[in-house]
Amino acid sequence: MPMPMLWWGVFPYVCLGSIIFGSMYRYAYYPMSWTAKSSQILEKHWLRIGNMLFHWGLLFVVIGHIMGLLVPVQWYHWFGVSDELYHLMAMVLGGLFGLVTMVGLTILILRRIFNDRVRVNSSKSDYVADILLWIVLGLGEAMTTIWANINGPYDYRLTVGPWVRSLFILQPRVDLMVHVPLLLQIHTVASFVLFGVAPFTRLIHMYSAPIFYITRAPIQYRSRARYTRRLRRQNS
Repeated sequence: MPMPMLWWGVFPYVCLGSIIFGSMYRYAYYPMSWTAKSSQILEKHWLRIGNMLFHWGLLFVVIGHIMGLLVPVQWYHWFGVSDELYHLMAMVLGGLFGLVTMVGLTILILRRIFNDRVRVNSSKSDYVADILLWIVLGLGEAMTTIWANINGPYDYRLTVGPWVRSLFILQPRVDLMVHVPLLLQIHTVASFVLFGVAPFTRLIHMYSAPIFYITRAPIQYRSRARYTRRLRRQNS
């Protein structure tokens, strides 16, 4: 089998199968492990800072990828968005939010390594998920800022975007990925690896939509001191 077909025609579906069947297996046999494994009770200060930077930055990074990969370039032309404006926004906003996400994730990784309580309660899969995610973000940030500033902007909307969309209709256009810059190819492969291993790590929660959270009954917290005084009055 030719290497391009292996990487761009087979490998994505292997990762997709891992996502589907791995998630089904975990939900069926380990439903209580379907969680982000919050460690807030172990340490709050750095978690609050890193978590906020990471999740808000990642939200805009995901939105940027959706706009760049799933929206055809012709649509931007119809709305009057020139290629120059798009690449400028992608470089500035994409670079900014990518950096914010990496800073937040770096804080969380350092917290996991150097905080004794968090480190003891971390598993190997936690480190695998964090390191893979950091690599994917780092490669994307390098492509968006360093590579683009040295070589000029690369219009992935004409290659990677149509290739991604072709995967959904089961007709992968392998030829589109052959001449994509190597750094972007590695970023793409690393991203699929991350998606593929996610069902077996704490990243499983990214496949969940908490739509039932708003309908869940609220948890009521009562002051222990006030409850103790009231109980004493009742018993006296």
